[in-house]
Amino acid sequence: MFNSSNPLVHSLTPPLKLSSNLFFISVPKPSNLCTRALKTATANFSLSYSPESLSNQLSLAHSLQSETLEILEWASVCKQLSALAFTAMGFSAAQEAHIPVGRSKEESQKLLDQTTAAVDAITMAGSPPSDFSAIENVSGIVSSAVSGKLLSINELCAVRRTLNAAKGLFEKLKGLAFSADCTDRYLPLLEILDDCDFLVELEKTIGLCIDCKLSIIVDTASEDLEIIRSERKSNMENLDSLLKEVSTQIFKAGGIDSPLVTKRRARMCVGVRATHKHLLPGCIVLDVSSSGATYFVEPKEAVELNNMEVRLSNAERAEEIGILSFLTSEIAKSETPIMYLLDKVLEVDLAFARAAYALRMNGVCPIFSSKDCQDLDSGGASLATSVDIEGLQHPLLLEPSLKNLSDVLASSSRNHLSSDDVNGLKMITGSLSGRASDFPVPIDIKIGCGTRVVVISGPNTGGKTASMKALGMASLMSKAGMYLPAKNHPKLPWFDLVLADIGDHQSLEQNLSTFSGHISRICNILEVASKESLVLIDEIGSGTDPSEGVALSASILLYLKGRVNLAVVTTHYADLSRLKEKDNRFENAAMEFCLETLQPTYRILWGSTGDSNALSIAKLIGFNQRIIERAQKLVERLMPENQQERKGLLYRSLIEERGRLEAQAKMAASLHSDIMDLYREIQDEAEDLDKRKRALMAKETLQVQKEVKTAKSQMESVLNEFDNQLKTAGADQLNLLIRKSEAAIASVIKAHCPDDDLLVSETSTASYTPQPGEQVHLKRLGDKLATVVETPGDDGTVLVQYGKIKVRLKKNDIRAVPSIEKNPMTNSAPRLKQQASQSRTGETESGEVAYGPVLQTSKNTVDLRGMRVEEASDLLDMVISARQSQSVLFVIHGMGTGVVKERALEILKNHPRVAKYEQESTMNYGCTVAYIK
Repeated sequence: MFNSSNPLVHSLTPPLKLSSNLFFISVPKPSNLCTRALKTATANFSLSYSPESLSNQLSLAHSLQSETLEILEWASVCKQLSALAFTAMGFSAAQEAHIPVGRSKEESQKLLDQTTAAVDAITMAGSPPSDFSAIENVSGIVSSAVSGKLLSINELCAVRRTLNAAKGLFEKLKGLAFSADCTDRYLPLLEILDDCDFLVELEKTIGLCIDCKLSIIVDTASEDLEIIRSERKSNMENLDSLLKEVSTQIFKAGGIDSPLVTKRRARMCVGVRATHKHLLPGCIVLDVSSSGATYFVEPKEAVELNNMEVRLSNAERAEEIGILSFLTSEIAKSETPIMYLLDKVLEVDLAFARAAYALRMNGVCPIFSSKDCQDLDSGGASLATSVDIEGLQHPLLLEPSLKNLSDVLASSSRNHLSSDDVNGLKMITGSLSGRASDFPVPIDIKIGCGTRVVVISGPNTGGKTASMKALGMASLMSKAGMYLPAKNHPKLPWFDLVLADIGDHQSLEQNLSTFSGHISRICNILEVASKESLVLIDEIGSGTDPSEGVALSASILLYLKGRVNLAVVTTHYADLSRLKEKDNRFENAAMEFCLETLQPTYRILWGSTGDSNALSIAKLIGFNQRIIERAQKLVERLMPENQQERKGLLYRSLIEERGRLEAQAKMAASLHSDIMDLYREIQDEAEDLDKRKRALMAKETLQVQKEVKTAKSQMESVLNEFDNQLKTAGADQLNLLIRKSEAAIASVIKAHCPDDDLLVSETSTASYTPQPGEQVHLKRLGDKLATVVETPGDDGTVLVQYGKIKVRLKKNDIRAVPSIEKNPMTNSAPRLKQQASQSRTGETESGEVAYGPVLQTSKNTVDLRGMRVEEASDLLDMVISARQSQSVLFVIHGMGTGVVKERALEILKNHPRVAKYEQESTMNYGCTVAYIK
């Protein structure tokens, strides 16, 4: 056996390099390498490695890997992924299971980063970039150009469209990155295309030479072509004019029923009756009608013009071939950058396909666990977990619930997808709210960091094999950069190889029995497995004498514990579960079985051992009752008295207690998570309110200082005027001057220091003077809120703005906003507010659903302002679909022209998930509150 430094370990997943930088797993057909299986197994696995056998071991590794992929049905998952590819290249690659798979932990993490960036792009834009629709697989066209074949106009246009679409895709991704808050989110996608040559000059050259809409070579493609076509046009005009004149003369002479100018044998001619051929002496007969009554003749005056037409036509065709030849050679010279660009576009396409697949499954991004276990207890056992996956579901078992994938994507021609096809993905991204089906039953996989072998026991049909396959599939998906259909943040190691022995390997052709085929495959697995491999073995040691099977199985597991990263085996041998008592690198697990209903629950009980429950299952299937009763007596005779009954009662009570504690723990964890999320949201909003409060206080301080300065200036002006008038006033005018100055000073003080009566009666129109920027009620528009633009004029009118409309109204047509409605922190942005409601989610006594405290945060708010009606409609529909049940959604539509508001209210009124909605009010201006079912 070799260690991880062996060169074979780094060659177990050799890439098939289709082109520059894109690697795909490719494995040959399995070969017959099982002839020495039993001999090797019984010799205590005396394996050796020598340089001479490297080639054979590589072939063996490839064969095992191919068989494992077939056992785990990897190709079926890839076919699911192919339905979400947007180009013919991506569809073909996924159909053939030639999708990129990381050859190292770093490469797999890079693929996951690309998927995450694509998920963010789809979520932000609502659909993948539409530029995918114009990208074609032009590799065959490029190969034809390199081989010397002259490309047609349509082929050249296909290359031009692909180059232009690839450049547009890159620009779209860059624009998306720069418009986002954090450009680093989309860097994994940008890095794919960053070093590509989009051959802009070649694309422009093709565009200057060919009109792809009309599929013709344009006159300006070359100077010679322009001259030739100009001369040909002039010559044809002369020829056509001549023949029309001749044909008219023939018609007037009775030589034809109507003037006829046509083409025969590539030459222009006129029609004449056979009896009137003498009207054109010296003419050349080019053709005769089927009846022989009409001759198609070329007048002698048209011979030279026809000759000129033939010469110019040939010259034009030769020039067009020259242009096509030039463009073909340019494409042939650009073979390397074009093929490299196609590979990179394929990577981007598959990244978006993985993202769409993740969104459809409500998948989550896996995390690769580290090799080191640092958290240890006093006994040296690891407290950390190397595998921690909660709520894992097998993607193939999810397929029935994925049948509603867009028919556009499933049935479209894969030559290229139209823009309408790409828009069909909105149907996929609209289901972000999660899986509605409870099938398949989610499983939790939690394996300690120090564990190397997991022994799963339990009844037949209990889900042991399906659970083991789900773990293997999760490992393959994470290596390929795919999200997992699980919950929270799944964690698992990166495995260099996933090797499985599942199913019956009996072969008459290879002279292998069930047991020999089983052991032969295990032998081969032991030969190629490394310290970073995952080994999956179903029903280990079965198919032979139970005592020998147990001994052989135990020996295999003891051998595996120090030579692989993780081995998971299923068994009905109870003795294998006792290995944990002697070595903490072993772990037990059991598939839960309900003794009351005699049905498996498909849940994994970690740290437990399970009974096979063979008799219970046989009874459930409908086996002969007399046979089952006799078997039950034999079991009781073989076991100590009442041991089975005591064991069953104890097991049942432990299962019930465990279920109760797990339910309480999940409820507490869910409640704690909700409270912490709400706490963080409130904390963020509170910090924002503090900032706005400080800003408002600073603004109010400046306003007060400004008013004080204004009042002081006005009072100084009154005093200066009093001093000036005092110098010239007589003694009889002194009292009048003093009273006048005191009245002026009192008016200044009153203007800046309103009395209590004025504060109480803010709505009095007689003393109310609206100020610019102040909000007022419009009496004739149902007390709608508007903003004052200008102070009242001499004519007593006020200019106000309602939405985008400015109108001048009389002062008595407006009224001030009462102080109870004024909020010093009112603005157009959403603010934290709490509305009266039930204290917890549930149903009221009347049966109406209660939605709990209605608290607006950034996560339950959608802002439609500034959008077009179509964009706002799509976004609102997607957000409503994504909201969880019995929740609240704040829809900010503003006022503006009111079009977005009307569309938003229409959607809320008709959407099946909206139970009710509350329109805007003076305390909730420009915002509607929707209650989700």
